[in-house]
Amino acid sequence: MAQGATLRGMTWNHPRGYEPLEAAADLWRRNTGTRIEWDRRSLQDFEAYPVEDLARRYDLIVIDHPHVGEIADAGCLTPIEGALGDIAAGSVGGSFESYWWNGRQWALPIDAAAQVQAWVPGRLPAPLKSWNGVQELAQSGRLALPLRPPHSLMSLFTLCGLLGLKLDTGRRELFPVGAEAAVELLAALAASTADSMYDMDPIAVLELMAQPDSAIAAAPLIYGYVSYAVEGFRDTRIAFADIPALDEAGPRGSALGGTGIAVSAYSDDPQAALAFAKWVASGEVQRDLFSENGGQPAHAEAWEADGVNTPVLDFYRATRRTLDTSWLRPRHAGYMAFQQEASELLNEALKRGDAAGAIVETLNARYRESR
Repeated sequence: MAQGATLRGMTWNHPRGYEPLEAAADLWRRNTGTRIEWDRRSLQDFEAYPVEDLARRYDLIVIDHPHVGEIADAGCLTPIEGALGDIAAGSVGGSFESYWWNGRQWALPIDAAAQVQAWVPGRLPAPLKSWNGVQELAQSGRLALPLRPPHSLMSLFTLCGLLGLKLDTGRRELFPVGAEAAVELLAALAASTADSMYDMDPIAVLELMAQPDSAIAAAPLIYGYVSYAVEGFRDTRIAFADIPALDEAGPRGSALGGTGIAVSAYSDDPQAALAFAKWVASGEVQRDLFSENGGQPAHAEAWEADGVNTPVLDFYRATRRTLDTSWLRPRHAGYMAFQQEASELLNEALKRGDAAGAIVETLNARYRESR
């Protein structure tokens, strides 16, 4: 691609999703002459929109890892090769690994996330440490839990992890014996929160918590959004911490999220797109430019830096254990359809008050069909 040409990129429509990439594109243009124009899609589209359709229109695409199985089958992205040692070594939790599938790397992590705990200083003296505290806060009506699909299912995954249950993505049945206990914990939390939670994703819950007159003091299972820990982002500042523990093992098994940057197989100049992807995922860029412009970096060089943690109430250090013990979701080609359908079935069952055993049986049956 000649100097002065333009690449097109697609990211997601939240300041954390687009502001750091727009800042990176501006510096990249000044350094290389190549312009990158970023479009945005909603969080719901980000979680469900077919990547193949985007790949035909964009050179660079921000994706989440559960898409990689269908991406590999479709052949719509260019596998990423070359020197990736710094990015792999700096992976927070399984962020880098999550984009590895069938012996190829399909994206590079630029944003690391998992279900963590959000809490409001002033409404609580400290983050919740144990599930006893979660139940007490729920009974007082001061707890929130995003249940809009797919987040109810993500919370079920995390609760299984907290119970020490192994969700083996290679088996035909995802939920093992004992998963009924996780369903019962989720059902109890859902019953103690407002019905409106079924229509709320993490952003909606955090917006509610950030209102000065809100009574909500904590959300124990929610994807972290560093933006809300920044002074002045909203009227009320939100802090983040590890998920509350169910036993002495502490936080474990949180459903990994985050995003990666991928290169379209249909790009007119995949090498130019790849050069930008590697640069923006590198440790120095993640630590400095990315974090300074509202991003939530995926590289450990950023997560460990004082200058990155201090402005955001130690967001990264306070949630690092949860990230490093997080669980990697299934990524086979049929998973995304399962995730949506299973979340909807789970919500319907929770609203009806179905027995936990019946819910697990239904979810496992759908998982078998997805494979």
